Amino acid sequence: MHSELVHPGVRIRPRRTITGMSAILLPHHDDGSVDWDGLAGHVARTATAGLTPAVNMDTGFVQFLDGATKDRVLAVAADHCDGFVAGAHLDDRSGDRFDLDGYRREVDRIATHGGTPIVFPTHGLTALDGDDWVGAHAAIAEQCDRFLAFELGPMFVPYGRIYDLGDYRGLLEVGACVGAKHSSLDRMLEWDRLVVRDEVRPDFLVLTGNDLAIDMVMYGSDYLLGLSTFAPDAFAERDRRWAAGDPGFHELNDLLQYLGFFTFRDPVPGYRHDAAMFLEIRGLIGSSRIPEGAPLRPGSDVEVLRDIAERLERLW
Repeated sequence: MHSELVHPGVRIRPRRTITGMSAILLPHHDDGSVDWDGLAGHVARTATAGLTPAVNMDTGFVQFLDGATKDRVLAVAADHCDGFVAGAHLDDRSGDRFDLDGYRREVDRIATHGGTPIVFPTHGLTALDGDDWVGAHAAIAEQCDRFLAFELGPMFVPYGRIYDLGDYRGLLEVGACVGAKHSSLDRMLEWDRLVVRDEVRPDFLVLTGNDLAIDMVMYGSDYLLGLSTFAPDAFAERDRRWAAGDPGFHELNDLLQYLGFFTFRDPVPGYRHDAAMFLEIRGLIGSSRIPEGAPLRPGSDVEVLRDIAERLERLW
C-alpha cells in the first residue's frame, strides 16, 4: 500500500548499503586565494568518513576556475583519497555548439589524475535534443570507459536542463556511463528514473542531487550532493544507520534535511556561502570567504548554522 501512495513501482528498500558522493566545497582564504590546505583536509575527511569526494563541481566553484586551478584541485584530490569524481566542465556561452573535443580534453584531464569524470552540463550540451544528447554521451564513451552523466535543473545554473524519461532510458544504453546525477529537486521525476533503472539496468547509479529530499536514498537512489559537504561525517553516519536498520537514521536525516531546507533556499547557489560558514563554525576551515561574484548569504545565517552544528554534535 505504501508504494502505491509514493509512486507505482517504487518501494522503500530497508538495510540497503548506500553509495554516497559529496561535492567538495573549495575553501578560500580571507584574501580571496584558494585555501589549498583546507581543501586537502576536507577531501581527506570526506574520504575517511566513507564518502567519495567529487571535486570541480558547482560546489567547488568550477565556473570560476581556470585550467591551472582545476588541475591543482585534481592533484590535491588524487593525493588525499583513493578515488574521486570530478566535473568535466567547459566554459561556453549561450548559442555555442556542443564541443565534443573540449569535453574529451576535460575527460582526459580528469582521467590523467585517476578520477572518474562527470559530464557537466554546458550551453552547447543542453541545447541538443534528446537523441543528440544521448549521442553526445555515446561519443564521449568512445574514449572513456567509465563516466557519470549529469542532469542539472535551471535553478542551479541558467543552462541547466532535465531531459525526458525516454531520453534518460537512452542514456542507460551507453555502457560506459555508469550513473547519472539527477538535480531536478523533483521527487516524481527521480522516482520515474528509479523505475526505468530497475527495469533496464539495475546496476546504474541514480545519484540524487535533491538537497530538499535527501531521504530519496530510502527508495533506491544513491547520492552526489552539495549538502553533504557541510557534514560528510554526519551523512556517512546516517548511511550506516540505514544499512544497519537503526531507527536513529530518521532523527539524523531530519536534522540534515532541515539544514538542506535552510541553505538551499533561493537563490539556490547561495548554499555555497552557507557551506563555507558552516565549515568555519565547525573549525574545519579558516575562513568563510567565497569567490567574487558568487552569491552571498546574510550574516544572520550564522546563528542558525551554529545551532544546527551544535545539534549535530549531540546526535552521536
